[in-house]
Amino acid sequence: MSKIEIACFNPESAIIAFENGADRIELCDGLSEGGTTPDFETVKSIRAKIDIPIFVMIRLRGGDFTYSEAEFEQMKRDLISLKSLNVDGFVFGILDENDEVNVEQNKALVELADPFPCTFHRAFDRAADLESSLEKVIDCGFKTILTSGQKSNVSEGKENLKKLVELSNGRIEILVGGGLRSTNIEEIRECTNAGYFHSSAITDGGAFASADEVAALKNK
Repeated sequence: MSKIEIACFNPESAIIAFENGADRIELCDGLSEGGTTPDFETVKSIRAKIDIPIFVMIRLRGGDFTYSEAEFEQMKRDLISLKSLNVDGFVFGILDENDEVNVEQNKALVELADPFPCTFHRAFDRAADLESSLEKVIDCGFKTILTSGQKSNVSEGKENLKKLVELSNGRIEILVGGGLRSTNIEEIRECTNAGYFHSSAITDGGAFASADEVAALKNK
């Protein structure tokens, strides 16, 4: 059985994920933007209701992953504020103007999050060069990379995901996500040898996780 993280864009999905066996929740807002920082009060209320790990997205807006100084300062403030809620980790990823991993800014946020672990999110899939980006993310102190193997989805990226699992060699967790469903998780797991998988478990094009899909992902 794989470990499963469910990306939840509303409180209802977080409860569904929790009740149907998810190992961890990535809590976000902004479904249409691919995930943004959730509201403080939302995080607070969900933390009171569920006892599995909650990793919170730190991302101000949709669009690219290069931020102005003012935006970066806001990300720091958001992280410090949410850290007070006894969450379990944070999810973010910053690139520079050349789509390289921005080591300085990412490192600063990782240090600010300490002792909570951080996941570098799918900004990785826009980053230049698979291997050097992996090394930079490890150097920044992240514990996990969420990736579809630098392709548009996990099925297209499965060979790159396999390569990332091999290259990382246990130094960082490769969290496989991007078009992952209960219908393809077995094939992807077999190909990549990854141990942790990420999905929104949304099967109807709506906004809420499907209880059946969460359970199916967990039990495959």
